[in-house]
Amino acid sequence: MLLAPALHGFTTAFALILAIGAQNAFVLRQGLAKLHVFWLCLLCAASDALLITAGVLGFGYIVDLYPMMPQIMAWGGAAFLLVYGAMRFLAARKGEYAMQLSGQSAGLWATLATGAAFTWLNPHVYLDTLALIGAISTDYEDTARKTAFGIGAVTSSFVFFFSLGYGARLLAPVMQSTRAWRILDIIIGLVMWALAIKLLS
Repeated sequence: MLLAPALHGFTTAFALILAIGAQNAFVLRQGLAKLHVFWLCLLCAASDALLITAGVLGFGYIVDLYPMMPQIMAWGGAAFLLVYGAMRFLAARKGEYAMQLSGQSAGLWATLATGAAFTWLNPHVYLDTLALIGAISTDYEDTARKTAFGIGAVTSSFVFFFSLGYGARLLAPVMQSTRAWRILDIIIGLVMWALAIKLLS
């Protein structure tokens, strides 16, 4: 029966993605601003789908071939998180949120570029998808059950990101003031720096 491995893949991936990280915080922020939500969610979910597929297919062995890869990714990811966190603190200090309050955006491509950086420069994404999900998928030896597990995990990613992006709109009434956006940016900045410190440690 393929339902069991599919549900296993869905719940495993959902639990790994659920933790509030840099990528999730960015999607949440865009969802609150109602800016390019669909394309950003699609980018994040599709990127996860690629990585999950690679993990299930056994791509994780590359890390064994190149032991320094996790460390290099950690340095790059930490640098990006430190810079983005500083940008959020600077934005909170300036308090210039006219674009967010009026529903304007800096641009689709800039948003997608930032979303891609949060996805592909985050070592935890590789750990969760290539290593952990890939390792768990080895519990299923036959191709059909392993494929069902992978489909379940990929489906979970799409459900999560689109729920986060569009579900954030429920909080939109609260985000109608400069003070609310300033608090959000301070929280996101703290999350980014905490994640960067964790990576460097």
